[in-house]
Amino acid sequence: MSPAPARDTQASWFGSPPDADTQPWADPGINDTGFAESTQQTQGRATSPIRTSEANRASFHRIYRAFLTARFALAVVLLGVVVGSWLLGGHPPLWLFLSTFGYAIVTVALLTLPASNQGHRTELQSLRPRQALASVGIDLAFFAVMHYFTGSAVNSQALLVLPVLMAAVLMTRITALGVAAAATLNLLAAALLQGEDSNNLTALMTQAGLTGFGLFAIAALASELSARLAKEERSARGSLELARQQAQLNRLVIEEMTEGVMVVDRQGRVRTANPAARRLLASQGLVPSAPFQLRGVPAWQDLINAVERGQSSPQRAEDGQDVKLVFDDQSQRDLRLRVRFTKGKGGRTPEDMCVMLLEDLRTVRTRQRQDKLAAMGRMSAGIAHEIRNPLAAIAQANALLAEDAATATQVKLTQLVTDNVGRLKHIIDDILAVAPGIRPPAPAIDPLETIVAICNDWRSTQGLAPGEDSLLDIDASGCQRAPTYPHLKIRFEPEHLQRVLVNLLDNALRYNSGEPGAINVTLRWMPSADPAGMLMLSVSNDGAPVSADTERSLFEPFFSTRSRGTGLGLYICRELCERHGANIDYRLHPLPLRHRNEFFVTVPVEPLAPSNPTV
Repeated sequence: MSPAPARDTQASWFGSPPDADTQPWADPGINDTGFAESTQQTQGRATSPIRTSEANRASFHRIYRAFLTARFALAVVLLGVVVGSWLLGGHPPLWLFLSTFGYAIVTVALLTLPASNQGHRTELQSLRPRQALASVGIDLAFFAVMHYFTGSAVNSQALLVLPVLMAAVLMTRITALGVAAAATLNLLAAALLQGEDSNNLTALMTQAGLTGFGLFAIAALASELSARLAKEERSARGSLELARQQAQLNRLVIEEMTEGVMVVDRQGRVRTANPAARRLLASQGLVPSAPFQLRGVPAWQDLINAVERGQSSPQRAEDGQDVKLVFDDQSQRDLRLRVRFTKGKGGRTPEDMCVMLLEDLRTVRTRQRQDKLAAMGRMSAGIAHEIRNPLAAIAQANALLAEDAATATQVKLTQLVTDNVGRLKHIIDDILAVAPGIRPPAPAIDPLETIVAICNDWRSTQGLAPGEDSLLDIDASGCQRAPTYPHLKIRFEPEHLQRVLVNLLDNALRYNSGEPGAINVTLRWMPSADPAGMLMLSVSNDGAPVSADTERSLFEPFFSTRSRGTGLGLYICRELCERHGANIDYRLHPLPLRHRNEFFVTVPVEPLAPSNPTV
């Protein structure tokens, strides 16, 4: 026998196409350990219903059926011996033929019975009295009668091992010893009767006693082994259940990961892939479920090259590589790829596997930017606290100088200092407003009354005329569909809500056409997973659409399209909304809609408090 050729560990992972008879990734017996999509693929291969039924059947029923099959085989052998003796010219007694034939019929009937009415009794641990009588009882009676009538001509004592062993395995220990005692009494009684006829009582009684002792030993040992096996089976079943639960938990965690996870073999075939990985490998939607081939797709060639580079440089593969996917529609996606190689150790996975971890570079950069912003926010809050006291001193000193200003130049200079001190105070207040800290829960307010009041105050401050020709239009009719209307409540600090809404209104006033109704404030209720629903506050204008570059940076701090803007307005609005469990976003509506620029805030609606029953 020639030795098996050694596997080339330096061969390319994707150097040759896979063979037609490549073994499947998942074994039909361990489907619970794969991803959901891989499980569906594995279940697509037809599995034998007989194997599934036998796997689900309790071991007690399998052992019981094995004993019944042994009884049937013994009945066939006994019946064959009697019929063969008759065919060879012998003259077996009629009672022997009838009893053997009847015993065969009983064994056949009892053998076919469990297949129809025992499959659902998976928790059975011991034979019922009727089953014990129909199997163990009939065996004892039949073998005792045969041993008595055949005498020393046929050594039928060994046949009593079957009922004793069956009782020891399928019944309690006391019952098994009782069956062994009954079999021993039968042997002693037969020896006593046969000894009186043959004057050989001592030898027959000694032989029966030794056989009975052996039956007792078999009953005790088989019962002990059966109890141990049952205990181990229960322990293994509990461990299997824990393993299945852990596998389901792992599968759920991996499927919900935002990071893509794929398992690839040396032939370039993706064996498993979670939804995030399938989403990253497609320009739109998802790629087909695993298994699928990674080679042969031009957009994925960079992944193949990265894996081959990682094979020669494992440290670089673990640290991560940047790859670019260029799809057929010329769209691109930058990914961060990390590779882990696993060596198979025989058993179910004899081949090497490659675990690929994929992450969108935009997500990586966003996370890095958020970490930097968080650090910068903590630093800015500390600096703001330090600046506040000197700034107050500057403001006080400037106020004293303004009292003694005698010339127009001095008045202008002190006013310039006052304006810039106010601007710095406004920036410090903005920074401290979003600084982290423990705050009391927000009160439940009436959004209709509060928002309408804020809009009217803002309109008066800006000097806008009310009425049909007003620049500002308010529509709250969409709230009437709310289940809690007119007792609609949201949890939001009124001052914070005013700050958010005024900022959005100022931006809308800055970029609009100036025609009546150019700014539109809309309140409407929206259904959600929560029965109380969501409230959407929308501020839209008919100005020029926001460019794509500006839209990507709208809510970033210190980004502004104005030269004297702080760039903290929308950033603070987002922070204040998130603090109250709300969300703020922007969307551009297509033509011919007039109000194309829309900023909208969604906030959960407070459920209606249950009324106290009257006594």
